[in-house]
Amino acid sequence: MEFKQAKFLKGIIRIPGDKSISHRAVMFGALSQGKTWVTNFLQGADCLSTIDCFRKMGVDIQNHGDGVLIDGNGLHGLFKPKSVLDTGNSGTTTRLISGILAGQNFTCELTGDESIQSRPMGRIMKPLAMMGADIQSIRGNDCAPLLIKGTPLHGIHYDSPVASAQVKSCVLLAGLYADAPTSVTEPALSRDHTELMLSAFGANITSEGTTATILPNPELQGQKVQVPGDISSAAYFIAAGLMVPNSEIYIKNVGINPTRDGILQVCKAMGADITYENQHTVSGEPVADLLVRTSTLHGTTIEGSLIPTLIDELPMIAILAACADGTTVIRDAQELRVKESDRLAIIVDSLTSMGVDITGTSDGMIINGGRPLHGAFIDSHKDHRIAMSFAIAALVADGITQIKDADCVNISYPDFYKDLQSLM
Repeated sequence: MEFKQAKFLKGIIRIPGDKSISHRAVMFGALSQGKTWVTNFLQGADCLSTIDCFRKMGVDIQNHGDGVLIDGNGLHGLFKPKSVLDTGNSGTTTRLISGILAGQNFTCELTGDESIQSRPMGRIMKPLAMMGADIQSIRGNDCAPLLIKGTPLHGIHYDSPVASAQVKSCVLLAGLYADAPTSVTEPALSRDHTELMLSAFGANITSEGTTATILPNPELQGQKVQVPGDISSAAYFIAAGLMVPNSEIYIKNVGINPTRDGILQVCKAMGADITYENQHTVSGEPVADLLVRTSTLHGTTIEGSLIPTLIDELPMIAILAACADGTTVIRDAQELRVKESDRLAIIVDSLTSMGVDITGTSDGMIINGGRPLHGAFIDSHKDHRIAMSFAIAALVADGITQIKDADCVNISYPDFYKDLQSLM
């Protein structure tokens, strides 16, 4: 797919539902008594994989497009699937569902696409094994496919070496089936959607600092869940509005949970003109409309506890940094090497091909901004975040930018290109 420079961007867009929250709404609804109605559900391939997995375990889920109705089976009501559970490209589905499967009374196999089969699952296998789970990597490489034999689980305290909401959520969900309280302490606070939503469904879950604790065997009750817009999807339009000359974009219904709003903090530190309007709370999550205007940006340092709050936005932030004056340093982002692709390597290679002065490091990159960007051939490696980020980079680059496998955006934002076109 080809992209070229934009003279300006103007208009109003509404961002699709948050991917993380959409996944969790289906999972927790499936484990609840009664019905759960989810509005503004993200109809991306990843979230549809979650629906498919729970349907295979006997849960009645009706997808109406504008919303999803889940008739829950209760905490102990899942059935052994007749076939392998396929999570597609979804790391969230794979890791979170593993925690649920570990406590069932049946055995099943869990797999995903080529990308999932190379992503590290040892990080969940270790704490689950500490709880007494029987979980094996079928190929013996600590990756999917996984064979999970449900067993009685024990409550543990787990000191996680990584700040990962997927690891934390996996252990907490296994804790629903344990014989005693289960807690997870992280090195920095990762996104807390699991804690907020499980609590709303009736679980006894508490947070103190970077430690979350859950008590076992609650009776979860179906809820109405209104999913806020996904800040990870909004990030591309935030960046576009800041970088493209003479632009003004009004982005409606964006989730601004403080464990996810790192991109807004970074933009502010770089001198961005972003105004919050209509701030309110939806299903326990803070939401706002964002007015974004073209800004003169300067470099900054991004590191430490800020990284987990913007991990999915770092490809887009690197491009913002390329268009900013001065130097931007990104540290502590080694987690990007084990996402859908090795995003650190791809960002460095792709921005270099566009004429950016960028140096990769073991855990991040150093970007000397201010040089003009040139159109280039970009291989997305079928990574939706890379494809969307470089479609935005193309708007401020001279010449034509070609993106290979650009349709991989269907994983998280099927209407991305249509929404982008509407602003031109």
